[in-house]
Amino acid sequence: MSETVDWGPIRELARRVLTEGERLALTRNEKALLKRTAAEVGISASEAKSALATEEGALGLLQEESRRIREGTRRLMDALHRMYQHKDEGDFVSARQEMRDVLAVEVVPHYRAIAQGQLEAMADEPQQGERIPGASPRAVFARRIPLRLRGR
Repeated sequence: MSETVDWGPIRELARRVLTEGERLALTRNEKALLKRTAAEVGISASEAKSALATEEGALGLLQEESRRIREGTRRLMDALHRMYQHKDEGDFVSARQEMRDVLAVEVVPHYRAIAQGQLEAMADEPQQGERIPGASPRAVFARRIPLRLRGR
C-alpha cells in the first residue's frame, strides 16, 4: 500500500466507543470507515463483511483494527529506533535484521511497506557482518537520506 493512510477517524471512533463507552451506531459512514480500515490493516473483505453483519461483530472488528494500528505502530517505531542505533554503530546486519523481524510478524500493509522500504534502502550497505570501520554517528547519519530542498 503506497498511499498515505489516515487513521485519525478510526482512532477517534475507537476512543469514543472503546474508551468512553459510546455505543457503536453502525451508520453507513461508520460501516464504510470500518470496512475501509479493515483493508488497510490486513483484514480480508469477507471477514469485514461478516463482522459488520452484527453489532457485536462490528465492535470486535473495531477492537481488532485499533489493536493492529496501535501494536503495529509501536512495533515499527521501536524497530526503527533500534535499526538507526545499529546503523549509527556501523552494524548493518543487525539493522537489517530489525526490519526482517518486523516483516516476520507485521500484517498491516502500510507498516510492512515501510519496513520493506527501509530494508531495500540498506541494500548497498555492508553485508554479512561487515561493519563500517570507525563509523561515527555523524558520519553514518549523513549517509541516511540526502536532503532535498523544496523548489530547487
